[in-house]
Amino acid sequence: MTGAAVSAEQRRARWILILIAGIPLSMVLAATALWWAVEEGHVDIVGSVGTANHGELINPPRNVTEVVFQHEGGADTMWQDLPTKWRLLVVLRGGVCDDVCQNQLYQTRQIHVALGKEFNRVGRVVLGDVRTASVAVVGSDAESQTQSGLLDWLAQQHVGVTSLTLSPADLAALLPEAVDQPRQWYVVDPAGWIMMRISDDLYYKDVISDLRFLLKHSGG
Repeated sequence: MTGAAVSAEQRRARWILILIAGIPLSMVLAATALWWAVEEGHVDIVGSVGTANHGELINPPRNVTEVVFQHEGGADTMWQDLPTKWRLLVVLRGGVCDDVCQNQLYQTRQIHVALGKEFNRVGRVVLGDVRTASVAVVGSDAESQTQSGLLDWLAQQHVGVTSLTLSPADLAALLPEAVDQPRQWYVVDPAGWIMMRISDDLYYKDVISDLRFLLKHSGG
């Protein structure tokens, strides 16, 4: 091999090494530029890429581990006293479980059952601002109007649902949007963070997709 050929080969090898060394540097520079653009508000990553969830994330999430509830309107209960699970939380305001309340309980029951093998990792809670024993079940369904009260109706129609109570002021402070927007319910993670709200009109398969994603990527 001639000297000229060796020199050309050496130059080619040198350029390959420079190229290989330059890839990590260019990635660092690109990441730095992207970070600067996001910080300055020139790029909206979430808006551009989107998110996997269909429910609305609560930001920041709200922790309920310091809240003192009444279990079925009686004994003081902390959230951590409940078995550690993901929870589907239905909010009931006032002394009547009406059509909206009944529909949300029905929706969450069907979604819970549809989770299949993940069923036992999820529980359901109805949270009201009136003693549960005093809540009447009244709606357009003639069968629901024959029930004596919420506790009896839950025992018959929604076995396994946990009933908790807060004062109206405490409930409004914890879930202020539930005051003006009753047609929604919530998802609480195993650590006690209210982290997502679900609109009543959201397609149930989309809700199941959200929950399966959360269960898949959590150890709780």
